[in-house]
Amino acid sequence: MNWEIVKDPDETRFALVLRTDFSDSATWDAVCSAIQAPQGKFRAYVRMISDPDYDGIALTQLVPLATSAQRTFIFVVDSITITHEEHPVAVLDLWVQPGRMFRVIPSQMWSVENNLSLSNVDFFEFADAADDDGIFRGFPKRSS
Repeated sequence: MNWEIVKDPDETRFALVLRTDFSDSATWDAVCSAIQAPQGKFRAYVRMISDPDYDGIALTQLVPLATSAQRTFIFVVDSITITHEEHPVAVLDLWVQPGRMFRVIPSQMWSVENNLSLSNVDFFEFADAADDDGIFRGFPKRSS
């Protein structure tokens, strides 16, 4: 494992990836590796939280907990992430529309994290760009 796991969310300024499914450690490790893998010259600047106290917690239960930490969004690796073939990670809005959610495939997390962290793109723009199944797989390529 080459990623940092934090115990206290306040000890890092990076975006957080919270594990809420502890059923498959090998898949968790693979998802963490995929999230951290550079995509060309880009990468997601995140820190992982793997604390069994969060095992099984519902996404709706996370909103009041996470908003108290004054973050604008949080990534969540839940049972859908673990079992879905593309391992889409949940992204929760904690600021404008607390509880609004979309999912993102690990190879596109750099885009979501970088742009939300810098306020270059709004949460709703990513959510609205998600496919019909609610998963963001990247913005459409512009034709020249």
